Amino acid sequence: MQGAIYPSLKDRTVLVTGGGSGIGEAIVRQFVNQGARVGFIDIDADASKQLLASLPAQASARFEHADLRDIDALRRAIAGVREALGPITILINNAARDDRHTIEEVTPEFWDERIAVNLKHQFFAAQAVAPDMIRAGGGSIVNMGSVSWVIGQGNMPCYTTAKSAVQGLTRGLARDLGPNNVRVNSILPGWIMTQRQQDMWLTPEGEAELMQRQCIKRKLVPDDIARVVLFFAADDSGACTNQNYIVDGGWV
Repeated sequence: MQGAIYPSLKDRTVLVTGGGSGIGEAIVRQFVNQGARVGFIDIDADASKQLLASLPAQASARFEHADLRDIDALRRAIAGVREALGPITILINNAARDDRHTIEEVTPEFWDERIAVNLKHQFFAAQAVAPDMIRAGGGSIVNMGSVSWVIGQGNMPCYTTAKSAVQGLTRGLARDLGPNNVRVNSILPGWIMTQRQQDMWLTPEGEAELMQRQCIKRKLVPDDIARVVLFFAADDSGACTNQNYIVDGGWV
């Protein structure tokens, strides 16, 4: 399905974390289709290289390999994108992992690692690109949250804690960066049918609950999120900041 074209995204430099597969891959493809210059960071080099190879020949895209739990590596990757594609004025903080875990198995080390993979890098990525945006006269940051904490989903307390904190991070950054015309919003996806979700978590019982709870009676796919990301990145949403927008088919 052909989505909207946003002229303000053409030739902008966009950074997507976790862009090698799943929702991140859809976001990368959507920005490429807008004519943006797209850099993405991912720990999965094989998937990311396959994505690069599949993009149109005229695409301006750059992959940087990094483990986002390593903030120095994140900073180096961002610098690589900037050097290759120019100052970054759109940041999509997408990377995360929703591994299930029980209360009993959580150790202090596991807790810190889950916060690192689901929250910490969002702040430091924003910190790294904010000067680019300020010098450019504005920019847009989109942080990826989750409805999991809103609905009180169990079996992953570290993940839901991190994702609930994305809302606070978003509102704090929006307040501090707003005077420089830098907008900060978050998107809370529902259950999006990435290949990972289908392979690891989707069961007949889960699908039945999904269809019962959602107002829209179809499975949601990565492009459903990516198209909303485009809107919040584009100038069309220029009056929108400090917001947390749910995209879940009406589950919540």
